[in-house]
Amino acid sequence: MRVALHALCSAAGAAWRESFPLRGRDVARWFPGHMAKGLKKMQSSLKLVDCIIEVHDARIPLSGRNPLFQETLGLKPHVLVLNKMDLADLKQQQVKKIIQHLEGEGLKNVVFTNCVKEENIKQVIPLVRGLVEGSYRYHRGENLEYCAMVIGIPNVGKSSLINALRRQHLGKGKATRVGGEPGITRAVMSRIQVCDRPLMFLLDTPGVLSPRIESVEMGLKLALCGTVLDHLVGEETLADYLLYTLNRHRLFGYVQHYGLDGACDDITSVLKRVAVRLGKTQKVKVFTGTGDVNVIQPNYPAAARDFLRTFRSGLLGPVMLDRDVLQSLPLAAP
Repeated sequence: MRVALHALCSAAGAAWRESFPLRGRDVARWFPGHMAKGLKKMQSSLKLVDCIIEVHDARIPLSGRNPLFQETLGLKPHVLVLNKMDLADLKQQQVKKIIQHLEGEGLKNVVFTNCVKEENIKQVIPLVRGLVEGSYRYHRGENLEYCAMVIGIPNVGKSSLINALRRQHLGKGKATRVGGEPGITRAVMSRIQVCDRPLMFLLDTPGVLSPRIESVEMGLKLALCGTVLDHLVGEETLADYLLYTLNRHRLFGYVQHYGLDGACDDITSVLKRVAVRLGKTQKVKVFTGTGDVNVIQPNYPAAARDFLRTFRSGLLGPVMLDRDVLQSLPLAAP
């Protein structure tokens, strides 16, 4: 423990990279544009719903939301659920800036939740009911039940929200598949009941990314949150961006978690130590002038995968990946 504390104290005063080398990476290759079909299905189902519930990751509250949702589905009342709040570093001033910015975009109904632990889940049904009752229901005025469509980019917890609401209000288990990687929900599903008083149904939908990612750095943030498969970006590239982010935010939980000698800004060095620590090594045949020699080398991809998994499970502590965006926003007077 003394070694770890000394290492953290030294790290707090160290100089870290002020920028991440983007090297002209092709973001379009990471986020393939195959999701237009899902958006069209959502549009065709609009007449069946009273409200839109958009789920997004609280670690990137202002980055990566699909602008087409508002453009094509904006006729209906809209609730934004910022999920995974337990993984996000939500300081009071940051929360105020998030809410002020979203209200400036016309989103006045925002809920921070943790669907896994069912934190703040109880707010969702009353909020949806109030919005529906206070709006014109178009051709659904004669219907006694409520129906909302759950939308969002991949792997932000749409299905987890539906399952959590069912447990909360019906005492029933899973109705939709959930998973730790994008692409679990493949199509717009049939209605799923989540409450009986009031009678409410939700439509689960596939994750739909924005057709255009604004920048490579936004793409890296989205990838860190698991919105695309890691191999499309590269596990070691993602691990390097994660290390860069943790060090800049002075979050050195990875040092203690992996029992490292100290914080470091070189991803190769960190992954080497992580691989040795976890026993993730591999035999590599090296050709020499005197014959072939088997050499034990660290398995860098395996170490990178473990580093990313540990971050996503919250074991390295809460992180606000949009900290740079929030710092650039003024805080309006109360």
